[in-house]
Amino acid sequence: MQFRLWKRREFITLLGGAAAAWPLVARAQQPGKLPIIGYLGSTSPEAIADRLRAFRQGLKETGYAEGENLAIEYRWAEGQFDRLPALAADLVRRQVAMIAVGNTAPALAAKAATTTIPIVFAVNEDPVRLGLVASLARPGGNLTGINFLSGELVAKRLELLRELVPGAARVAVFVNPANARVKENMLRDVEDAARAIGVQIQVLNASTSREIDVAFATIAQGQSDALFVGNDNFFSSRRVQFANAAAHRSIPATFGSREFAEVGGLMSYGSNIADAWRELGVYTGRILKGAKLADLPVVQASKFELVINHQTARMLGITVPPTLLATADEVIE
Repeated sequence: MQFRLWKRREFITLLGGAAAAWPLVARAQQPGKLPIIGYLGSTSPEAIADRLRAFRQGLKETGYAEGENLAIEYRWAEGQFDRLPALAADLVRRQVAMIAVGNTAPALAAKAATTTIPIVFAVNEDPVRLGLVASLARPGGNLTGINFLSGELVAKRLELLRELVPGAARVAVFVNPANARVKENMLRDVEDAARAIGVQIQVLNASTSREIDVAFATIAQGQSDALFVGNDNFFSSRRVQFANAAAHRSIPATFGSREFAEVGGLMSYGSNIADAWRELGVYTGRILKGAKLADLPVVQASKFELVINHQTARMLGITVPPTLLATADEVIE
């Protein structure tokens, strides 16, 4: 599959830090012992394999390689969010030097489990609104990390979908009921954005592969004109299923990350999530090296990408407006 690069918008992120050591980190790096960190995830390692590779790349950039000079204790909720508090507590009992988390639910569980162990997060919501940090510039407490923005981009995603499918009056919106907090925030943002442009929404709940298939059958019955897939780790793990189902039912769809467009999804707009996970690894490495947590501001997304799968558009009989093609960061032919 060939990629055509049109133009890219990037801004430089701040990765500052002081040299003062965090006591727990210093204690974890006694001579002859590998520092041990914890990783708390809401899904499974297979579901976010690409993101884990990016996380390890960030660690490598700061001089750490798993199994060589660093050990990682993984805890996976396998989509069962009610398991996260116990898994976080287990890492605390393990006395890991720090905890890395991906996304909102694990971050909240880790925060509730400890006020002393450093926690570095990658979340797609405002961490101040979530109560994870006091402010982006001066997080305070024992948390800092990466904010790769998604809720703030909902309105833009809907506008781009409407530009691609001008006749879309009713949009089906996928949310994951198992991820209650993210679902609530996503629906609020989508409803506000839809109201602003005069679009009706049809809410579809899915937390298993079978429920995704059932929901797609519901879309056909409800006569929705397009599809909006909310940001959720489970949905990302089922991106091939989403792309294939949307193509099979000839439904134009928009997604929150390029991972979907790369496997046949029509269009994506959002932060570069792999880059956010790489920065998560960089921050983890910097803290292990002794950077003072309080001096590390929350880093906001450094890359925003509009990706259009032109091949899928042609298969669906959609003519992509030249203005949209010119705006896209990448067009997949």
